[in-house]
Amino acid sequence: MAEEGGKLGYFAFGLGLGLAIGVLFAPRSGEETRELLCSKAGEGKDYLKRRSEELRDQAADLVDRGKTAVGRQRDHLAAAVEAGKQAYREAEGRSPEAES
Repeated sequence: MAEEGGKLGYFAFGLGLGLAIGVLFAPRSGEETRELLCSKAGEGKDYLKRRSEELRDQAADLVDRGKTAVGRQRDHLAAAVEAGKQAYREAEGRSPEAES
């Protein structure tokens, strides 16, 4: 997950650097440049929104898989405890003390 944050940081850095260079060397008028900047900022916002939705979905999937795994382990543990209790009951029923 730390790698994802690094990629996002590089993206933001590249976006800012590209905007700064674009403003310095823009062959367009100020109004056109402002419109371009707003457009690119909107694209960046949309990208971040999509990415955050993807990450949220991945996190929800991981949580669901974790809950399933914990439930499965709980069921296995309960079955093992019950088998142990049954084995204990059977061993108690066969002990020499019980026969007397």
